[in-house]
Amino acid sequence: MNIYDKAHEFANELKNLPEVVEYRKKSQEVNENEDLRKMIEDFRKVQFEAYTEQMQTGKIKDETKIKMQEVANVVMLNPEVSAYIQAEAKFAVIWEDLLKILNEAIGVNVIAPNGN
Repeated sequence: MNIYDKAHEFANELKNLPEVVEYRKKSQEVNENEDLRKMIEDFRKVQFEAYTEQMQTGKIKDETKIKMQEVANVVMLNPEVSAYIQAEAKFAVIWEDLLKILNEAIGVNVIAPNGN
């Protein structure tokens, strides 16, 4: 069996993983509902704003923290959006673990633009 066959086998296993099935289901539900999709988009915008501030200045503005908390409260009160975010988080842990395994197998340290 060659590496491409194994990759397809791996992809099939991943596709059928319960966490992936749940994430796909919740994603479809959210994408079919304009209000839910907008709510998540707003949540992501505030997350990105906070991340950008953190990276540029080393801290997050108080206004951004408040806005982030307000949006998070609204998002978490909605059961569909909350379920989507939880499913996404579970998938993200698995994906991060898989990438770590693959990177370790390759054995090459990627050099960041700043030299670290």
